[in-house]
Amino acid sequence: MTDLPSPEEVEAARTPAGGWKRDQLAAWGVPWPPPKGWKDELAERWQAARPAGPPTPAPTPAPADFAQDTLDFG
Repeated sequence: MTDLPSPEEVEAARTPAGGWKRDQLAAWGVPWPPPKGWKDELAERWQAARPAGPPTPAPTPAPADFAQDTLDFG
C-alpha cells in the first residue's frame, strides 16, 4: 500500500530543477519513467480515497450542570 500524497504535496516534492526523484515517485506507486498523466491519476486516486463531505466534528462534552436520569431495566 502506497501513501497517496495530496496535489500540494506532489508539487512541494519537486526538485530545484523542476522534476521529481525516482525514489519519491516509487514511494507514491508511480513507475519509472513516469507515464503521461501520472499527476492527474495520482490526484484522482487521492481524492477518491478521501471521505465525502467535511470531516465530522468532535463530540462536545456535556455541561457541568447536566444531570441525566438513569433508567434501570434490570
